[in-house]
Amino acid sequence: MKNRPLAFQIWVVISGILLAISILLLVLFSNTLRDFFTNETYTTIENEQHVLTEYRLPGSIERRYYSEEATAPTTVRSVQHVLLPESEDAASDRNLTTLSSSFIHKVYKLANKQDVKMKRYSEDVNGEKVFFVIKKGLSVNGQSAMMLSYALDSYRDDLAFTLFKQLLFILTGVILLSWIPAIWLAKYLSRPLVSFEKHVKRISEQDWDDPVIVDRQDEIGKLGHTIEDMRQKLVQKDETERTLLQNISHDLKTPVMVIRGYTQSIKDGIFPKGDLENTIDVIEGEAEKLEKKIKDLLYLTKLDYLLKQNVHHETFSIAEVTEEVIERLKWSRKELSWVIDVEEDTVMPGDPEQWSKLLENILENQIRYAETKIEVSIKKDVQNIFITIKNDGPHIEDEMLTSLYEPFNKGKKGEFGIGLSIVKRILTLHKASIAIENDKTGVTYRIAVPKK
Repeated sequence: MKNRPLAFQIWVVISGILLAISILLLVLFSNTLRDFFTNETYTTIENEQHVLTEYRLPGSIERRYYSEEATAPTTVRSVQHVLLPESEDAASDRNLTTLSSSFIHKVYKLANKQDVKMKRYSEDVNGEKVFFVIKKGLSVNGQSAMMLSYALDSYRDDLAFTLFKQLLFILTGVILLSWIPAIWLAKYLSRPLVSFEKHVKRISEQDWDDPVIVDRQDEIGKLGHTIEDMRQKLVQKDETERTLLQNISHDLKTPVMVIRGYTQSIKDGIFPKGDLENTIDVIEGEAEKLEKKIKDLLYLTKLDYLLKQNVHHETFSIAEVTEEVIERLKWSRKELSWVIDVEEDTVMPGDPEQWSKLLENILENQIRYAETKIEVSIKKDVQNIFITIKNDGPHIEDEMLTSLYEPFNKGKKGEFGIGLSIVKRILTLHKASIAIENDKTGVTYRIAVPKK
């Protein structure tokens, strides 16, 4: 079943539900109709009995006797009545041979146990169901009597069977006619899924130029929107990878070209920087840049890998890590003043090596752009640790604020454009957040780290 087309499965399920409901209705209606007509039969018997006993003289009652040899009445709906003395002995003296003696005996046994004036009964007589009512407390010609009124089950069964056949015919028609809308509904529900399957197949083959058009908002529509979001992200990722490769090739090519050019010049006895020492210094500087860029690229790849793993974090002092990084970097620009406000007992869970790299990248940016001063503050509350780093340099361009964390996105004084990408990935690993804002006196980095 699960290997058949979805439209067929939906049609089978809908048809099965309709068939099950129809069978259930037939069973319930059959029992309900029989109970209803049983009650109607008793009501008819009691009504005729009431008319006979209340509005006719007892002597004028038409006596019909039910016996073992008797055939069914000429009208299956007719009610027959027998006036009997309350004493069974008195009844045996009368000529009642047309009645079944066993049935009359049963009637008297029931009447003796009957503690109300009128009561309903049913018995099988000669293989046929008989409904009867015994009414006691009558007086006929000065004698105590009771009336036995009965009717056969034929009328109830015939009427119930007729209605049952009509109901069966109607339900059969409903099931047959419902197949058409069921097939339409099955195709209506499966059609967009078939279309999405074609789109996903094309996306798997990297043919993702055509958008997924969705014109509905139900669960199928949500699936379509999700596929379209996936397509757009794949397109964006593909473009990012192309840009990344172009930037890497360009950024690596430049120092390599400088190194090769200078080394070739040295071989030819030419010193572009005047002498051998200065020329080698340029080669060494370009090699350092190349080495740093390669390390950053490898570290970025490592962080992308860690994002998909369950990383174990240890508890460490973020204050000590921050102070160590500041002490190591601040000598690159000795003219800058540092304002440090760090709570010494600030500890948090995480990877100290990653946080050292994060602070190093941020502070390198701060040192590069600051004019006179850098401020570093670490505060905490019950739930979070707040790290604020500020410089008094120029504002970040508005068009750069929305794309600061994209690889190779460099500002005017930027070097490689990888540092903030590394920062963002490390913060993601620690479920932390960052906001970079221009304020009145410079640029502020605000980091919020949860304690747990």
